[in-house]
Amino acid sequence: MVLIQSLIWLLAGVGIFIVGMNFMGDALEKSAGSGMKKLLEKISNNRFSGVGIGAGVTAIIQSSSATSVMVIGLVNAGVMTLMQATPIIMGANIGTTITGVLVALKNDYFNMIMYLLAFAGVMMGFFKSEKIKIAGYLCSGLGLIFVGLEIMSSEQAFGNPLVENMFTEIFQKIDFPLLLILVGVIFTALIQSSSAATGVVITMVGTGVLPLDLALFIILGANIGTCVTALLASVGANANSKRVALIHFTFNTIGTMLFTAIIWIFKDPMVNFLVSMFPGDDPMSLQMRVSVFHVVFNVTTTLMLLPFVKQLVKYSCLVIKDKKETEEKLSFKYVDERLLSTPSVALMQVKKEIGYMFDLVEENTTLSLVSINQGSSEYSEIIKNNEKIINFTNNMLTKFLINLSVSVEHSDEKIIGSYFHVLNDLERIGDHAENLHEIGIEMMEKKISFSDKAREEIMVMYDSVMQMFNVSKYAFDTLKKDQLPALATLEESVDVQKKELIASHFTRLAEGNCHVDVSPYFSSVVVGLERVGDHLVNVGYSIVNPTGSQKELN
Repeated sequence: MVLIQSLIWLLAGVGIFIVGMNFMGDALEKSAGSGMKKLLEKISNNRFSGVGIGAGVTAIIQSSSATSVMVIGLVNAGVMTLMQATPIIMGANIGTTITGVLVALKNDYFNMIMYLLAFAGVMMGFFKSEKIKIAGYLCSGLGLIFVGLEIMSSEQAFGNPLVENMFTEIFQKIDFPLLLILVGVIFTALIQSSSAATGVVITMVGTGVLPLDLALFIILGANIGTCVTALLASVGANANSKRVALIHFTFNTIGTMLFTAIIWIFKDPMVNFLVSMFPGDDPMSLQMRVSVFHVVFNVTTTLMLLPFVKQLVKYSCLVIKDKKETEEKLSFKYVDERLLSTPSVALMQVKKEIGYMFDLVEENTTLSLVSINQGSSEYSEIIKNNEKIINFTNNMLTKFLINLSVSVEHSDEKIIGSYFHVLNDLERIGDHAENLHEIGIEMMEKKISFSDKAREEIMVMYDSVMQMFNVSKYAFDTLKKDQLPALATLEESVDVQKKELIASHFTRLAEGNCHVDVSPYFSSVVVGLERVGDHLVNVGYSIVNPTGSQKELN
């Protein structure tokens, strides 16, 4: 019965530790969301900057698994290449060692401060300010990590002689490097966190339950076990995403094999070296030995394999072949469902996706007018395919934003609200562009066309609408309001042009300079362009009032 109680205490400690890590990771991700965006925007083919980005992002969100899943999402969305993703994955392994260092630093005085921090964090959660709440979650998470560690190392858990004897007997029976590595792999795969697994191992060494020489092999196994999350995340993704997961697994496996061979052969010198660095039998010294080994392992493996990024990429391409698509499937260009776990990054990618939709809408508007003027169906297929993507993006991105809205911080809720309106307006512009194209096709089939004067007038109105496209896109891209008055002026100009063009058309009809058969088509084109302008105003003003249009503002 005592043994069962001790095991329950042990599991409770692990659970609180993981909860604390999640709290702290979520809070850091929210508070440093803009920093993560800047890091990811600096993605380049420079390997060292890639390692730095991977380490930085992982240090922020406190999880190499989360970083690898995010990278898989970006690769799947086509934002990042394999060559760019590989160094980031390597850097993630370095970033995750911070947790181990924190765990190793714990002592009675440090623990007391952390407990007070956890309490302060809970109290901060009652404030109305979003920033104070996030800081509270950070403090609570950090404090809970050490509460969990203290429970694990208490007399009711690892400190219990029965538990200590049980683990001593277990490790005597599996005192074989490959079995210890397997234990690390399985344990980490089960709890889905190498940081948590490392924290448990460090605590066991600090309490004397686990000898240092055995702990080193379990730490190596934990680095392979953390790849399971990435492998699961790649299921259902494209070939490149699966290659990222394979590279992550291969990288950690190679590092583990090399260090296993070194420690197996030179176990005593390695242990003596770590002991000499941190002499003494106090818990902190014992724990720092494991923590430093964890850092050295990941930094050394990264330095050794960083020159072979191209070879790792080629290897992954040989193992995972590209599948020939039997039919074209619509998908996002920049967004991936896996990015929901990192809301700040997901929101950044949503904006890029809407920007891509904006470009397609503008292209369709232009090609539709060209088709009308030329009396040609040359661009029909392009317009048709673009419209499919526009409709797909509107429907699927709306669903994605609904899922994303539950996890973003309060300040981003208004941005998501504006995106809903932008998507709706862009989709309506796409519909108007399609209608304009259909007008051109129908006129071509009936072998009728506008007069030169009518074409000239339509193109003047079209030029004004194109100016509105530029101003509206500027407002959306930069979130600046300085050009919005010009947008309103252009809209008024387009409204005036609509009335003038229709009046001019009826004058030509009365004078016999235009055929009555083109009247409905002319009116439809002019009205269609005017409505495109209205929606562009709504897009531009969405940054000012996410719940309404420019007309509602006035």
